[in-house]
Amino acid sequence: MSTMAACLGIFILALSVVGQQLPSSPHGCMEGSCYPATGNLLIGRAINLTATSTCGLHGPEHYCIVSHLQDSDKCFSCDSRQPYNPYYHRHSHRVENVIQLKDRNEDFTWWQSVNGVCEGVSIKLNLEAEFHFTHLIMKFKTFRPAAMLIERSSDFGHSWRPYRYFAYNCTRTFPRIPAHALHLINDVICEERYSDIEPSTEGEVIYKVLDPAIHVRDPYSLEIQELLRITNLRINFTKLHTLGDNLLDRRSDVLQKYYYALYELVVRGSCFCYGHASECAPVPGVEARDSGMIHGRCVCKHNTEGLNCEHCRDFHHDMPWSPAQPDNPHTCRECNCNGHSSECHFDMAVYLATGNTSGGVCDDCLHNTMGRNCEMCKPFYYQDPSRDIRDPGVCTACDCDPVGSMEGGVCDSHTDLDMGMIGGQCRCKPNVKGARCDDCKEGFYGLSQNDPQGCQPCNCDPRGIIMLGTPCDQISGDCSCKRYVTGRYCNQCLPEYWGLSNDLAGCRACTCDFGGAYNNRCTVENGQCECRSHLIGRQCSDVQPGYFCAALDYYKYEAEDAPDVRSVHRQRSQGHTVTWTGPGFARVKDGAGLVFSIDNIPYAMEYDIIIRYEPEVHFTVQEVPCLPQCIIHQVLYVKMPRPFCFEPSNRYVVAIRFQRHGVSQRHLTAFILVDSVSLSLFLPCVCVCTCVRVCVYRGLGCYSECHISDFSCLVVTTECQCDPQGSLSAECDRIGGQCHCKPNVIGRRCDQCAPGTYGFGQYGCTACDCHSQGSVGHQCDPGTGQCPCRQGASGRQCSDCQPGQWGFPSCRQCECNGHADHCHPQTGQCQSCRDYTDGPLCDRCVNGFFGNPVLGSGDHCRPCPCPGNPGSGHSHGDSCQADHASNQILCNCNPGYKGNRCDLCAPGYYGNPEHPGGQCRPCQCSGNIDTEDPGSCDPRTGQCLRCLYNTDGSSCSNCKHGYYGNALVQDCRRCTCVTAGTQQSYCSGGHCHCDSQTGACPCRDNVVGDNCDQCAPEHWNFGTDTGCERCGCHPQHATGPHCNMFSGQCHCRQGFGGRQCTECEQFHWGDPRVQCEECNCHPLGSESAQCDRVTGACECRTGASGLRCDSCDRGFSGAFPKCIPCHPCFELWDDTVCTIRQELERIRREVQRILESGEIPGVEDRRIHELEEKLARLRDLIQDGDKDRIHQGNWESYMTMWHCRAEIALTDGRLMGVARELNGIQVQDEVLRRNLTQMEEELRDLNTTLEQHWKEMVNNSEFQGSIIFLDIIFLRHISQEAQQRCNASVSGPFSPVEESKAIREQTEDLLSERKDKFLRTVAAQKKSLSELENKVRDVDKKVHQLSHKVCGGSANSSSNGTCPNSPCGGAGCRDSDGQRVCGGDGCNGTVSASLKGLKYADDVTNNLTALQDIAMLTQDVKNQAMDTLDKAQKKKDLFENSNKKLKEFIKKIKEFLTVEGADPESIEKVALQVLAISLPVNRTTLDSVVQQIKDSINNLTDIEGVFNNTAEQLRQAKELLNRAKDSSRSHTWPVCDTANMTKQALDSSEMAIQKAAEALDQALKNLNSTKNSTAMDLEAMQMDSMMRLANLSRGIDELKSKTDQNREMAQDATNQAQNATLEALGLEEVCVCVCVYVCA
Repeated sequence: MSTMAACLGIFILALSVVGQQLPSSPHGCMEGSCYPATGNLLIGRAINLTATSTCGLHGPEHYCIVSHLQDSDKCFSCDSRQPYNPYYHRHSHRVENVIQLKDRNEDFTWWQSVNGVCEGVSIKLNLEAEFHFTHLIMKFKTFRPAAMLIERSSDFGHSWRPYRYFAYNCTRTFPRIPAHALHLINDVICEERYSDIEPSTEGEVIYKVLDPAIHVRDPYSLEIQELLRITNLRINFTKLHTLGDNLLDRRSDVLQKYYYALYELVVRGSCFCYGHASECAPVPGVEARDSGMIHGRCVCKHNTEGLNCEHCRDFHHDMPWSPAQPDNPHTCRECNCNGHSSECHFDMAVYLATGNTSGGVCDDCLHNTMGRNCEMCKPFYYQDPSRDIRDPGVCTACDCDPVGSMEGGVCDSHTDLDMGMIGGQCRCKPNVKGARCDDCKEGFYGLSQNDPQGCQPCNCDPRGIIMLGTPCDQISGDCSCKRYVTGRYCNQCLPEYWGLSNDLAGCRACTCDFGGAYNNRCTVENGQCECRSHLIGRQCSDVQPGYFCAALDYYKYEAEDAPDVRSVHRQRSQGHTVTWTGPGFARVKDGAGLVFSIDNIPYAMEYDIIIRYEPEVHFTVQEVPCLPQCIIHQVLYVKMPRPFCFEPSNRYVVAIRFQRHGVSQRHLTAFILVDSVSLSLFLPCVCVCTCVRVCVYRGLGCYSECHISDFSCLVVTTECQCDPQGSLSAECDRIGGQCHCKPNVIGRRCDQCAPGTYGFGQYGCTACDCHSQGSVGHQCDPGTGQCPCRQGASGRQCSDCQPGQWGFPSCRQCECNGHADHCHPQTGQCQSCRDYTDGPLCDRCVNGFFGNPVLGSGDHCRPCPCPGNPGSGHSHGDSCQADHASNQILCNCNPGYKGNRCDLCAPGYYGNPEHPGGQCRPCQCSGNIDTEDPGSCDPRTGQCLRCLYNTDGSSCSNCKHGYYGNALVQDCRRCTCVTAGTQQSYCSGGHCHCDSQTGACPCRDNVVGDNCDQCAPEHWNFGTDTGCERCGCHPQHATGPHCNMFSGQCHCRQGFGGRQCTECEQFHWGDPRVQCEECNCHPLGSESAQCDRVTGACECRTGASGLRCDSCDRGFSGAFPKCIPCHPCFELWDDTVCTIRQELERIRREVQRILESGEIPGVEDRRIHELEEKLARLRDLIQDGDKDRIHQGNWESYMTMWHCRAEIALTDGRLMGVARELNGIQVQDEVLRRNLTQMEEELRDLNTTLEQHWKEMVNNSEFQGSIIFLDIIFLRHISQEAQQRCNASVSGPFSPVEESKAIREQTEDLLSERKDKFLRTVAAQKKSLSELENKVRDVDKKVHQLSHKVCGGSANSSSNGTCPNSPCGGAGCRDSDGQRVCGGDGCNGTVSASLKGLKYADDVTNNLTALQDIAMLTQDVKNQAMDTLDKAQKKKDLFENSNKKLKEFIKKIKEFLTVEGADPESIEKVALQVLAISLPVNRTTLDSVVQQIKDSINNLTDIEGVFNNTAEQLRQAKELLNRAKDSSRSHTWPVCDTANMTKQALDSSEMAIQKAAEALDQALKNLNSTKNSTAMDLEAMQMDSMMRLANLSRGIDELKSKTDQNREMAQDATNQAQNATLEALGLEEVCVCVCVYVCA
């Protein structure tokens, strides 16, 4: 069996050698990269292989080998002066011998270095090109080197980089090179496995560039390709393995056996072609010497070229060159130049811009083409669309005018409609058009080559030109302007025009107002004319605010302001036209005159003097053409025949005398009403004025008011000067200048009160309102407003009685029982009662007095003794009354007092009211006592005794102990301190005290909250005596410094756990700063899922063991988790193991002692003792220096030393075998580690110690430890037997471990299958729980708030349902009897409020029951009042009907009296009928009749004057009638005078009737004011009114008859005067004489 194995091994080795030598067949090219053949790069390159040290190069050299003593040949000769030849130069050991393992005779060949050379020996291979290097194999003839390294160069030896270091002891030999396992494919590490001293020959060293143990993601990456690419390879041998004798002896014969010798060197690789070649050819200059040689020049494919196919072929640069990949050959693509170029290059920017699709750029394009693909035409050429792009004549020259085209005649190079390009189209300059760009565009002119725009713009203003298409001449550039436009560019208006626009005419006329502007010129921008002063507006047709245009009669002077005149004021009423100026008129007698002073002349010029007047008798006069006068609403004016010249700065006096025309004597009763005198501007006929007759007081015929826009002559503007007190603003009417006056203010400047008003001020004027019955007239004093009173009337309005009377106008004496002198003028209520009396008639005593003050009772008012008199400072009652039954005085005490004499304090008050000066004051209990409770406070001291609402203190101003709040507003609430967080010294009996004001509780350390119910931020452990502790959360591992208040658990980040997040997260272990691993404790074998956070060991149950408690414990068998106790024989095995453990412990101690002392006690090996004795003899000989003994013992010494060397070599071999056995034991101990943890640790320590000791022995050539190694071999045998027995119990197909493994795998599969579903379910349930918790919190919060609102408590119930911290109760609170508690005294909830409201409702119900009687009485009074009101309503209706009939009757009288009768016949007829009436002939009788009329109409005024005037007029009418019959035509004017006087009398009668109507209206108002009086007074007054109405009706009937007669007489007189009027056409009504004086 051993012979067959040996043969099989030799066969496999031969195949391996042949395989290493022969190149692999080429793989060819698949769909992607190509793979050239691989092989030994040394074949054919012997001349390229060099070594720095070779034996026998300069002559024969002896060398020896280390072999057994029985070998005969120990030393040999090396002669390498000639290359190796199996027949002639067999002893040549040049470096090329390593290419082949054996020669043709199957003899081994090798390379050998010079003896004893340890460092600086290297073998180098120089390649002629770049190659792929995959792996290296070396087979040594001698010991493998103790240290060596492999280096590479990819730049033909200019720089070197290491591949791998090899050493027996990497740490000592290469201290700076890491000795760990390979992590990355390109790591440079030191490896020890190929540097052992064994085997002594044919030891191999294998190095693979790409270690199979390291996964390479992309073998075609640049990093991997760079790792494989070499041009040179060098192997450096830096240290030899020796037996240690060279340390003692450095002679040449000792060093002859120490050298480097290499049987074979294989450098496996292939030519480096980047995947673009499947075969390689010889490099130019390198001959193919041997078959199987791997050549270095690639036979490129994929359109690549170069020694290594490192770039693309010419004209194949459309794609970037790249190494081929298995699925993509990265073929170089041919450039596309459309047949216009044969050269190109690759541009990476173009490649990226095209989205990695094309990067070729054509060079030297022909046929007038250019561009990346020669696809465009050069400038001044364009692509002919009818030719193919590859046609040499595809580009045609442009035909563009260089003067008008861009860039000197460049046209569009091709057609692209999307870009607006048409091949051959000329690109004109901006202002040029035409196919050849040889014409100017419309609106431009002057084509020029130097102009970058081509043509100049016309610059014609489009608003001022006629034609828009061709605005200007294309040669000269002149524009065509509109009618009113001028300028080269038509951008200016003609003079007196403005506003250049798109209108047909272009500009608009200025149209400046002739009177408001200086001329007809205006600004061209906005048409603004040049205005005169104080005139504004574009046309100067508006007046500046605060100014106005004066009317032609602006300068007027009121006649009533003239000296020594009687003024007749006219009252203004709404709805009636005001036909006068100023307050009224001046009443001038016949022949009298007026004097006016004039000193405000504005301009020196001629003025017309116009006099305005009215006759006292109204009549209509036909206008006479020759008379320059106008009659508008009976307003007459006279203009002097000629104008007068006035100058500024002079004072003029104008005296005017009025006299009847045609008479020489004055008439005492003839008067004329003069209104004013005006100075009107004298305008010559050249001034055209559009006159508009305005029927207002400013109307002056031809000189009436004209609008300012109508002026074509001078316009005078004047400042408004509105009075700031009488006007509403500083603005006035722009025509005339009338300011806007306040109520009852008149005048142009609003500077005087209107007639009938007074008190000019900032609110206007106030109406006089003089009483019609108490006042003589309607005018009052303009300053004080005092009306002229009749006898018996007083007051400003003459509407009051004399002092001591009331009831105007029926004044009566005041009735005040002698206790007052005055009473209210309307009600008669007494005022300022004396003698301590009060009441409307001073008929009762004031408060504090009693008695009967009525006149005639014999009694008077006396002071009330309560207990002192009023005013004594000792009276506490506001009134009193005498109780005749008890004959005592009963006082009505003030608040706070009680007793018959008010000498005691009421409940809630304190003091000493019985003493003079003493008083009762309210007890200062802050409103927290029951004021009806007599014992609520001390009646003497005022100390509070019974505080309510949980208050305390002498004034109940503090909350009780254990309560807090504001006692002053009855808001004391129980403290809600949490006992677990409050200082213990403040708590007792389950309740804690708090701050009486704020309710803040004294918290323990690091406890916060008003109720001490939570830890301070970043603290926990609530409820301890010392308060809360700091969380201590890790600053990096926790999400924040906060933690759970009770558990202290911090909120950890992912991957961390523990209370402070300083440990791994739950169910993990390890150092969180380094790495956390999952516990994976078996749920059936461990006590909990959490393992030890430091070691990761799970806490196992009985019968389970292992790091994760997933195996049966020692002493148990079976498949986990079904572990059963072992057979009792296990105890025997366990005893054996214990014995071994003890023996190992003893060995460990012995080794430790040996290492410390260096001595080996006990029984020693015999052979070692013999060697020691021989060595001792040798030392003695050397030390004695006896030459004879040395020569005698030379041969013996030589033999002894030789035997020692042999023994050393043998011992060394044994030691190496022991080392190998120890390594095996170490591996086996690793298998037994799970069940023998302690023994494994001890064995590992022991093995480590022994290995170190062995290395020291080898290095120092010491032999003291041989006995220990023999003991270890024995123990190893015992350990192997124990291992076999243990494996038999824990391994095998049916062992418990295997069954447990299968179950675990099934469990893990099930867990992995259901893990996601389980996690999703858990996540959903956590989310649901979280949402429910949030909802519960919200509900709890709402219940808490609702409980506060309803009950006034917090509803924090305890386990038994009581709420000790909430006296008001709340949700879930019950008392000791189990009844629900909600609300109560001192609680603010709705329940308490409802109970209070219910109590108040009961009280109100009781009070309403007591008020039912009062309600019945009230109903009776109401019924009586309703009856009275019905009677008053009936009387009112009767009176209104009567009043209505009276008004209709008066209306008929008014209509009758207003009937016009203009002819003298009617007047005469009226006069005859008036004369026919039987009237009294003397004044006394007439007065008697008038007095009767006055009695009949009672409240009417001025009736006497009406009848007197009527009688006078009737008399005059009779005289007029007689004279009319007898006089001639010359007496017509006196008849007219009489007729006018008659008509004036009729008008007076009409006014009297109107006043009567007003009196009736006043009577109606008085009747309406009596509605509130009693029914009896209403009936009496109505009867009186009815009597007055009856008398008035009779008087009016009589007056009507008399008036009819007067009208007939007046008509007759008018008829007779008609003819006389016609004869007086040339006569004036009034003769006016005007004298003007100039005052110096």
